[in-house]
Amino acid sequence: MTSYDAIVVGAGQAGPGVAAALAKEGKQVALIELDRVGGTCINHGCRPTKALRASGVVAHQARRAEEYGVRTGEVTVDFGKAMDRVHTLIDGMRQSLVDWLGSVENLDVLYGAATLETTPTGEPHRVHLADQTLEAEAIYLDLGARALVPPIDGLDAVEYMTEVELLQLKELPEHLVVVGGSYIGLEFGQMFRRFGSEVTVIAGGGIAPREDPDVSDAIAAMLTDEGVTIARSRLQKVAPHASGVEATLADGSTVAGSNLLLATGRRSNIDLIGDKHGLELDKRGYVVIDSRFQTSVPGVWALGDINGHGAFTHTAYQDSQMLLDGRTVDGRITAYAMFTDPPLGRVGMTEREARESGRKVLKGETPMSSVSRAVLDGETVGLMRILVDADSEEFLGATFFGMHGDDLAQLIGMAMQNNVPYPGVRDALPIHPTVAEFIPSLVKSLQPLS
Repeated sequence: MTSYDAIVVGAGQAGPGVAAALAKEGKQVALIELDRVGGTCINHGCRPTKALRASGVVAHQARRAEEYGVRTGEVTVDFGKAMDRVHTLIDGMRQSLVDWLGSVENLDVLYGAATLETTPTGEPHRVHLADQTLEAEAIYLDLGARALVPPIDGLDAVEYMTEVELLQLKELPEHLVVVGGSYIGLEFGQMFRRFGSEVTVIAGGGIAPREDPDVSDAIAAMLTDEGVTIARSRLQKVAPHASGVEATLADGSTVAGSNLLLATGRRSNIDLIGDKHGLELDKRGYVVIDSRFQTSVPGVWALGDINGHGAFTHTAYQDSQMLLDGRTVDGRITAYAMFTDPPLGRVGMTEREARESGRKVLKGETPMSSVSRAVLDGETVGLMRILVDADSEEFLGATFFGMHGDDLAQLIGMAMQNNVPYPGVRDALPIHPTVAEFIPSLVKSLQPLS
């Protein structure tokens, strides 16, 4: 039995910061990683997908070069080289994290499958590795989440991928069939179409179904214009096919492709630490926490995706900062983005939610085709939308689908987090020509929801 002051299980976006901070306070800390440091973000999430996306963006821009008076030859993508670029970048980022963790005094970094055994209040909790048992009175869980593989008839008879396997491909799929019309599926669907694959997105639940219908329609139109096929019927079953796999839909149609990608949501990784953790879980399998990340078991805290208070790198990282700074997760305003090209940036309520809220709502909206910078850059797909409360003057939400939409959403998110009333943004001096300069203009044009 090896005793520590604290044990952190999981080295994703929350765990390393907490482990290092505690160690720098002079505490003896163990950081246990079940696979590779960096979590989903570094290994098969945010960063590798954005690195791969960049290759797709360049290919798309090159194909449009004539629009800008630039002549190119035929544009093709060396998929193997694009993937090599991704892995070179990510390997370097991961190694930097490994090196940093190794430099922290009082911190032991251990690897392997771990199980948690909580004990009665006042006794140290135990974490079991293959060849040793550790104990500490303070346990911090940063276990994350992974791709959900739903029960699909025939799935056990075909080869399929989640984003983990997709990012290990060495050859470009001839026809990628994507199951799921939300963020992950749409991002991959667009980039692989730009690489040269035929792409079919099976979106029985709709395209970006959490968004307002007109936003979802705009995203679907963009993808369709780029050659992505969208099937709006639900998947019934899959089966082997001469080309790879065949999907049968509820409307009786079939889709045959070379590769099958499941992009159907995420599930909690709580099962990875065994069944003796004693933690209260919600109906989705995420760990129940209070406002300070404390679980139902004294001495055990849950950070990042595992606690169900956000499924993003930025929420996980902020969890660690809030824990260390003494802040609470209550009232956090979460902005997020879908990294299609152009991206969708979102914060707060959709228009549909605002209508249902019972508030007196004002809306400011403009198509990206009316934004000077977007016109100048030839990037006019999408729209900008801001919603405010007419009585309290608070921002309720914003949708930015278009050029720089991911960055724009953060501006409104910061205003919301700091309770800045909309006149304060309306009267600000923006820089011209930028996309963000239209935010004050949108606020000036607010009209009641019809």
